[in-house]
Amino acid sequence: MQENIPTDSVPNVPTLKEAFWYWLKLGLISFGGPAGQIAIMHTDLVENKRWISEKRFLHALNYCMVLPGPEAQQLATYIGWLMHKARGGLIAGGLFVLPSLLILMTLSYIYMRFGSTPAVAGVLYGIKPAVVAIVLFAAYRIGSRALKNKALWMIAFASFLAITLLGLPFPLIVISAALIGYLGNRYAPKLFSGSGTHKGVDKHFGKAVIDDDTPTPTHAHFSWRGVVKFLLVGIMIWLVGIVLLITIYGWSAVYTQMAWFFTKAALLTFGGAYAVLPYVYQGAVAHYSWLTPTQMMDGLALGETTPGPLIMVVAFVGFVGGWSHAVAYNPMVSAMLAGCIVTFFTFLPSFIFIFMGAPFIESTKNNLKFNAPLMAITAAVVGVIAALALFFALQVFWPNHLYIDWLAMLAAVLGFVALYQFKVNTISLIGVFALFGLLHSLM
Repeated sequence: MQENIPTDSVPNVPTLKEAFWYWLKLGLISFGGPAGQIAIMHTDLVENKRWISEKRFLHALNYCMVLPGPEAQQLATYIGWLMHKARGGLIAGGLFVLPSLLILMTLSYIYMRFGSTPAVAGVLYGIKPAVVAIVLFAAYRIGSRALKNKALWMIAFASFLAITLLGLPFPLIVISAALIGYLGNRYAPKLFSGSGTHKGVDKHFGKAVIDDDTPTPTHAHFSWRGVVKFLLVGIMIWLVGIVLLITIYGWSAVYTQMAWFFTKAALLTFGGAYAVLPYVYQGAVAHYSWLTPTQMMDGLALGETTPGPLIMVVAFVGFVGGWSHAVAYNPMVSAMLAGCIVTFFTFLPSFIFIFMGAPFIESTKNNLKFNAPLMAITAAVVGVIAALALFFALQVFWPNHLYIDWLAMLAAVLGFVALYQFKVNTISLIGVFALFGLLHSLM
């Protein structure tokens, strides 16, 4: 909802309580995958509430895009930390995940206990075109602000071709973009100075609580002592968790193997949920046999229809694996415990990365030497999001490569128009499309 704050006045600094309720709300409405979630945060925090300026928002986003793990959840953690220290980051990042975990485990229980029904299939059919529209609109929104000149447009286009036609891994695309930005800073600094020429890029929404020229808060000052402190705390928390599982269940138990596998998934996979999923599929389905290929695809569909980061599909993987390989008490308790273990070990590194690295990133916000590679990375990510939209569209409009679903295509176009022209919010769009899918299945 529009805050109606005069553009020439600075909004009131939000209290921790106000921030808590906002992050909880975001955790309940953050549909549309990482691209849609970043778009929601931009609309709320940059345009309406004006808690953070667009320049500072994109600077934080650039860092989160480089990290392994869910970038939207990390961005929320970063902004929460910047505003209210470590506790603010824990609240923002935790509430981004918790509602999704509870909803997804409830749906997972229904799935395992009762199986799929025509009504559920109909709702999924209606939501998928909405997801396509949301991702396309997010690519437009982020691209219109990040692609400030022809050089950045070329980086985005090259990134799109690299991932769609050549199948290059996301880390290689990120490294290449960073190298281009570094060289661009040396030989064509004007292209990476942040003062672009693209029409509409530098739209200003008014003064923000954390504005372009707002001094870095005391707690956000960089120090090697802080880096070491958060690294040691993170390692200790991880060690306590893994040692407890080994002590109670043994190294070869399902819970312990899940903790170890999803720690590796969190640390070794870049590019967000869609880069992680092939690795998770290979391990959870092919190697460990925690669930079947069909169950994995059903879990992805459920993950797309719940708020929160799409990587939360790992909670479904843990739930089904815990149910099928019951360790504790009964299948439901075992499944819930497995889902929580998987979620904990998947997201723990994200908090450590933010608390360790964000102070350094804040110290570089006016340093072109660091900004240029990050700007190039953001341009590359716009291309990756566009490629993701194309991937989604092919899956929805051309199911199983058998026929073209013209109805789904029309629905996606109408969804994009609703977002672009009529400023319909994401949750309303998904609700309407879910109802459409349900009615379609009944007819």
